[in-house]
Amino acid sequence: MQIWRGAVEATHHFLTADDIGFYETKLANEYLGLVALTVAVAENLPVGFSGIADGKLEMLFIDQQFRGRGAGSALLRAALAAIPDLLVDVNEQNPQAVGFYHRHGFVTFGRSETDGDGRPFPLLHLRRGSAPPRPS
Repeated sequence: MQIWRGAVEATHHFLTADDIGFYETKLANEYLGLVALTVAVAENLPVGFSGIADGKLEMLFIDQQFRGRGAGSALLRAALAAIPDLLVDVNEQNPQAVGFYHRHGFVTFGRSETDGDGRPFPLLHLRRGSAPPRPS
């Protein structure tokens, strides 16, 4: 949870403290149990993690101290090795993440006004490879 919280506080400036608390509870009690989790390790410590479910990258978070050092790209490459036609939703208000996925060959094919919990945080729907567009 520490990696997640640090990453979110560093990149999700549009979230309030209450929003972060809401998602942290959902992550611990719901989201983590729904994904196949991969952990990135550096210097014998966990430095990030990703989660995949049903052909979609549901989460990718990197410890703030290790951002820009290849851990996120390594997790993404591992996900793509397993699922070449990977899909991912990204908060529109997180331009760093949008740029990260675009640099890795993802294209935006749709947008939703709210996130998966119906909260007012728009999502961009991205795909890689020959994944068909999903309805937004």
